[in-house]
Amino acid sequence: MHTAIHLLADAPAQMMPARSLMAFTLASHIILVPLGVALPLITLIMHGYGLRKGDATALLLARRWSAVMAVQFAIGVVTGTVLSFEFGLLWPGLMGRWGDVFGIGFGVEAWAFFLEAVLIAIYLYGWRRLKPRTHFLLGLPLPAAALLGAFGILAANSWMNTPRGFTLDAKGNPTDVNVWKAIFTPMFGPQYWHFVVAMLVTAGYVVAGVYATGWLRGRRDRYHRLGFTVPFTVAAVFTPIQFMLGDSIARQVFHEQPVKFAAMEIVWETDTHVPEYLFGRLHPDGTISGGIKIPQLDSILAGFRPDTKVTGLTSVPASDRPNATQATIVHWAFDLMVGIGSLLVLLALWYALIWWRRRRLPESKWFYRGAACAGVASVVAVECGWITTEVGRQPWIVYENMRVAEAVTSTRSYALWIMFALVIVVYVFIFGSFLVVLLKMRTRWRLADARAAAGLPAEGPETDTPYGPRPTVPAGDSGGSSGRTGS
Repeated sequence: MHTAIHLLADAPAQMMPARSLMAFTLASHIILVPLGVALPLITLIMHGYGLRKGDATALLLARRWSAVMAVQFAIGVVTGTVLSFEFGLLWPGLMGRWGDVFGIGFGVEAWAFFLEAVLIAIYLYGWRRLKPRTHFLLGLPLPAAALLGAFGILAANSWMNTPRGFTLDAKGNPTDVNVWKAIFTPMFGPQYWHFVVAMLVTAGYVVAGVYATGWLRGRRDRYHRLGFTVPFTVAAVFTPIQFMLGDSIARQVFHEQPVKFAAMEIVWETDTHVPEYLFGRLHPDGTISGGIKIPQLDSILAGFRPDTKVTGLTSVPASDRPNATQATIVHWAFDLMVGIGSLLVLLALWYALIWWRRRRLPESKWFYRGAACAGVASVVAVECGWITTEVGRQPWIVYENMRVAEAVTSTRSYALWIMFALVIVVYVFIFGSFLVVLLKMRTRWRLADARAAAGLPAEGPETDTPYGPRPTVPAGDSGGSSGRTGS
């Protein structure tokens, strides 16, 4: 605690409000990212299934998910744009010195956002105006555009963790920039694929969780079964893959950022036969209280041998490493992420075992309770992943090249606190509006389903099938009828 207070006392007054504002906006934005990156793919899987099987229920689900996708994208553009402005406003030292090296990642993300907006508009338009196969084919580039956006932002972040592709002149400014080396840094591959699969897992569990909740409330029709099965299957398939990717990126951090790894595992002194602590708290004198100690496990996990040497925090001066409080935060975030991932693997195995043995969905209420919680747990895991990445890099904003204190704005701290308060108010309004829109969409859809179940014609937008008004749909168009056939 004394170390933390000392470092804060030495830091500029703007550090605390600038970091708090950035952390809040990033944590808020990342809630939307899984749906933005992965929902297009999940929607197209449902869409393709509906076309192939001539399944009106699947097409209805795909159409409704595409509406959610569009609303989410609009909100995500707003929160993402705020983050882009904050890089320049809060961290002018970073962008001023290093923008020419890693700024291309933000440029790629901006173009991907623009492309995705156009493709989403075409996809929504296509439900009423395009032939089924043409509509589906025009939707196929959507997941690629979403992955391109992730490519841009992960290229920038991985460069901040392992900066490459430049040389420094006599004044310490970067020259001779090599764009390819700046993009494809040692951390880019592990970080990118770990992130992308995390988005697929999270989006799958979030969407499936909505229908698992409906199942628990007695809605056992085909609409809810199909709405649960497709996204949950996607998430379940990728969950064990994500677990292996997580192990891979942790080992890459061990090699490329040994001090961050020491913070993740609260390793104080460089040594072999290092124990693993599950949770626990690191103190400024290097002692650890609480948690569960497992002898030698950390060395085994890092190098597959108990005599693997693990670098400790004291291998560098105190000013070049996370302090004890920051290391404890990183360690807890990392352990929580791994713990959630382990539970999701068990849930996915439960699902796979029942399907393999009986070719049906599980019937246990506990399974659906777990599935209903999996979406929220996945979002928490994603948040923990970013905490591990960003706090573990402290005090560096560009690892071993620029400190956070060197990059922060010179704007007065009280102005930053006022800005922070305004952003909170705006974000509460934005996310409140998002929730209201989703609830109104749900209400409208339920009313339409109730009318369809009673044999009454639907009202408003639901009077149209996924491919236009009923009277104009050719008999040969698969999935051309609306409602929930078979549900």
